[in-house]
Amino acid sequence: MNQQKKLLIIGFVWPEPNSSAAGGRMMQLISIFKQNGFEITFASAAQDSDFMVNLSEFGIEKKSIELNSSSFDDFVSELNPNVVLFDRFMIEEQFGWRVVEKCPNAIRILDTEDLHSLRTARQKAFKENRTFEMYDLLSEEVAKREIASILRCDLSLIISKFEINVLKDVFKINEDLLFYLPFLVKKMNEEELSKLPSFENRKNFVFIGNFLHEPNWNTVQYLKEAIWPLIKKNFPEAVLEVYGAYPSQKVLQLHQPKNGFFIMGRAEDANEIVKKSRIVLAPIRFGAGLKGKLLEAMQCGTPSVTTSIGSEAMHADLPWNGFVEDNPEEFSKKAITLYQDENLWKESQKNGIQIINKCYQKSDYSDKLISLVNSLLINSESHRLHNFMGNLLQHHAYKSTMYMSKWIEAKNK
Repeated sequence: MNQQKKLLIIGFVWPEPNSSAAGGRMMQLISIFKQNGFEITFASAAQDSDFMVNLSEFGIEKKSIELNSSSFDDFVSELNPNVVLFDRFMIEEQFGWRVVEKCPNAIRILDTEDLHSLRTARQKAFKENRTFEMYDLLSEEVAKREIASILRCDLSLIISKFEINVLKDVFKINEDLLFYLPFLVKKMNEEELSKLPSFENRKNFVFIGNFLHEPNWNTVQYLKEAIWPLIKKNFPEAVLEVYGAYPSQKVLQLHQPKNGFFIMGRAEDANEIVKKSRIVLAPIRFGAGLKGKLLEAMQCGTPSVTTSIGSEAMHADLPWNGFVEDNPEEFSKKAITLYQDENLWKESQKNGIQIINKCYQKSDYSDKLISLVNSLLINSESHRLHNFMGNLLQHHAYKSTMYMSKWIEAKNK
């Protein structure tokens, strides 16, 4: 295996690390493979955006591809990658069968980002005003597609331990098909902490999140309607700044300066904003995966108040860097206390550093991932032989997606 290994990443969108945690995660994955000598091509059928990363600066070839077009077959045959990474299950559905047909020996990896089926089922339960139950997942249309995609791939990267357990316990997925890979950040020490703005040099509450993501939009509505009036009543001079990429007209209409509620739009530099803020508020009511905004808060030394969904699978058995509260009255009380109590604030800040250093270290995961990929490159045949359900799905499901795609292509001509 001494020749240069080629990785093809097929992206749902072009990476925008400043717009979303998903963009940041994709750049972390790219850096792991790059550091381990892979030649990387990033392909996507998405439109270019003003905020996407310039991939060539990272030595990555950028390739625009088309959906439902045999031009992809020619491209992938010529590239002949050893490893193909699909960014979310929808991309594996679109291009997976073509990769199997043209590059049968390539290792297929799915980066789920977060379990879409879990997020969708929770959102549905929330909208129906009832408690989410695990069996909700079994009737979820998205779950059938997502699980089929996981089974068809040689390996799926799962961002949360909670989700690993859901896949094993609810869907009976074999552990050999899953690899736990959280967000990966640099270690932090007391010295770095001392360089961050101090308690007295920070002001205001902040929320930050991409508005194309439904849980974020819901969180801002909840802040405006339920949480902020309670905070304002007991702390009249409080100010909340809400930042996020792609705000709609509905979001902008919530801007109410006289009530201390500011919609600020896209953050030029999210890190700088969070560092200057005293507290991150994130009363997230449904969602899945890990919350990039809450990890970023810890890196910026900014304590946070969130919900049990917000903190899910994020801090092992360590104390949170602030408070976890689901009740709006308690949430607002704790937010005010944390804002005003310097000692509590400093203690919460240190909790965040401890979580970062114990749960999110690149060195704990990157070598394991690469050695697993290398072992799959050598033993793919026996690995696939043991994944009977995956073989079954390759055999049947791809026939339907393949013919559907060929029909669309013929129709487009």
